[in-house]
Amino acid sequence: MSLVFQGASALSLDAKGRLAVPVRHRDALQALCSGQLTLTKHPEGCLLVFPRPAWELFRDKVAALPMSASGWKRIFLGNAQDVEIDSAARVLVAPELRTAAGLSKDVMLLGMGSHFELWDAQRCAAHEAEVMAQAMPDALEGFSF
Repeated sequence: MSLVFQGASALSLDAKGRLAVPVRHRDALQALCSGQLTLTKHPEGCLLVFPRPAWELFRDKVAALPMSASGWKRIFLGNAQDVEIDSAARVLVAPELRTAAGLSKDVMLLGMGSHFELWDAQRCAAHEAEVMAQAMPDALEGFSF
């Protein structure tokens, strides 16, 4: 059985850049990956947060990309940071990654299926408003709610 992470959590980074992992995800992450996560840049301005097994699948796909995608390999693999959920259920987000994603105190953690996205709260709201203002993409044509 594979785990599916979903839902949004409004969280705060502490002064050292640590993020408390929401209670509803802690047990699943402990069971799935012993609290071992990997964070890296996302092209849309947030961070990707992977449980280690999901990261390894993603990493292998990225590593297999042709040379023409070397810039994207650099973004995903070159910025990846392995982290562990500490005894206080926190994860340290490296300063380089916090800066890259514009993370301040208020952040949003979004469950995206096999992984999470970590957004600055204001940037997340602006991005969502931008998406909602666009026409539905062709991929959603015929999709019913």
